[in-house]
Amino acid sequence: MKKFATLFGMALLAGTALYSASAQAADELTITSWGGSYSESQRKAFYEPYMAAGNKITEAEYNGEIAKIRAMVEANAVTWDVIDVDTQTVLAGCAEGTFETIDWAKLGLDRSKFIGGDVTDCAVPNILYSTVAAYDTTKTQAPAGLFEALFDTAKFPGKRALQKSPFVNLEWALMADGVAPADVYTVLGTDEGVARAFKKLDTIKKDVIWWESGAQGPQLLADGQVVFATSWNGRFHTAIKNDKKPFQIIWDYQAPDWDWWTIPKGTPKIEEAYRFIAFASDPQRMADQTKYIAYGPANKDSSPLVDPTILPDLPSAPDNLKTVFYPDPQFWGDKGDELRERFNAWLAQ
Repeated sequence: MKKFATLFGMALLAGTALYSASAQAADELTITSWGGSYSESQRKAFYEPYMAAGNKITEAEYNGEIAKIRAMVEANAVTWDVIDVDTQTVLAGCAEGTFETIDWAKLGLDRSKFIGGDVTDCAVPNILYSTVAAYDTTKTQAPAGLFEALFDTAKFPGKRALQKSPFVNLEWALMADGVAPADVYTVLGTDEGVARAFKKLDTIKKDVIWWESGAQGPQLLADGQVVFATSWNGRFHTAIKNDKKPFQIIWDYQAPDWDWWTIPKGTPKIEEAYRFIAFASDPQRMADQTKYIAYGPANKDSSPLVDPTILPDLPSAPDNLKTVFYPDPQFWGDKGDELRERFNAWLAQ
């Protein structure tokens, strides 16, 4: 747990590819990511420059579940060549052999230059993001903190928008119920702790609209269907910056994580996949992505290249880290399938 927090903390101080895309024209890749403003940022920073060199990219979108990737690999019918995944997915997929082991020498990249580069052998870190909550300042008064916003339905009546996943929701539920952040995974690792988390979620279950796509939280908030919504910080930042929405992000107990480039085992386009990942990992291109979404680049050499006016909007800004809670991706890699099954059963009750 401490290792992951230390690695993310390095982003406070930190913020090339040897392959040339122009030398390798006509690559055809299917790249799968999360859609919405995040995919748009990847399109602007990576896909369009890559295609300008004569390559072809087909974009696909998914909700982050490993099951579809696993099924492709097991059936030897892989149609996704590069996939953007979160940490719990890459750890689980690496352990079970779903993803290729990354050959950093083949990429032509210095692994030590990447925040989180030593966390897994099966992926290249690309961004640091955070799960946060937000509210519309024209409709809702500022809450004292995250847990009041999500769980005090007497003071703040109305619906909440939460991700349709146990990830982060169970941790927040336990902390809202009085568990110290340092003890969350000890408690959540027991049957009694899991039951306690769901009991706390029971108190707001009827007041929750569950979202599956990152764009849904901000949209539900904009439509006035909820008083508070969770999503990834970049989605809210895009709504504030581009759509001029009067949203305020609640950084209290933000939950940071990485996203990673992975290569599913069995893709017939592994060489092209390597070439794209190397291209997209260039420090300047990673810094360019922050122009389109407020996520921190994982390449340490990108930090000096980021516009200083953007830095306060990143999860790694000091003012945003006062009560930061670091999810334990290894816990979720080990327990994720079990807890998702339990979560889905709870939803159906």
